[in-house]
Amino acid sequence: MYPGKCAPSNFSRWIVTDYVSVVLEFICSIFANASQYIIAAIDHAPQCKLGILDILTSNLIMRIAGCIETSSFSKYAGFTGVRLGWTVVPKELLFSDGFPVAKDFNRIVCTCFNGASNIAQAGGLACLSPEGLKAMREVIGFYKENTNIIVETFNSLGFNVYGGKNAPYVWVHFPGRSSWEVFGEILEKTHVVTTPGSGFGPAGEGFVRVSAFGHRSNILEACKRFKQLYK
Repeated sequence: MYPGKCAPSNFSRWIVTDYVSVVLEFICSIFANASQYIIAAIDHAPQCKLGILDILTSNLIMRIAGCIETSSFSKYAGFTGVRLGWTVVPKELLFSDGFPVAKDFNRIVCTCFNGASNIAQAGGLACLSPEGLKAMREVIGFYKENTNIIVETFNSLGFNVYGGKNAPYVWVHFPGRSSWEVFGEILEKTHVVTTPGSGFGPAGEGFVRVSAFGHRSNILEACKRFKQLYK
């Protein structure tokens, strides 16, 4: 079995700007890329608007490096609870004995999953229509505005803020304090739910993650409460 490597996209706001170099670094591995946040990427455009299989057009690279891409409508169109996505496994990707990885992947998925519901599939098709694509871009633009509001709020309070560029999440640093302590303080005193950074690994300790997904009125109210708490 190939060793696996996965690009740390989604919640970290970190993005790969040179896919070829990263993939070749892990040559002879299976490189998995999650691209559901591509629509929110604004750094280094337009390259970061593409998935790894858009960029790695060489069959040789795909065959040797083993690039697999997975994505969904979760962030494109707020399908988080609907669960509709896709995975691309190149037919050139083989196990060491020559057996296609795609066939194994298909067998596993078909065993564990009976397929998306008709209504979810209909929603996905609607998203891919010209009207749907336009609407998705507008929604992402709205969330980016929410993100800017959150960033400006914590900056005005003197906090070091990270993220908010290539994903709709803002990381706020609370030096010397545990993530869970800050999470509890915010929840108890403002009734706003954040996410403890330590839940994403040791490097997240001392941070909380604030999501920009939400109605504008809720974002504004949450930021008002943050200012009252930390002014």
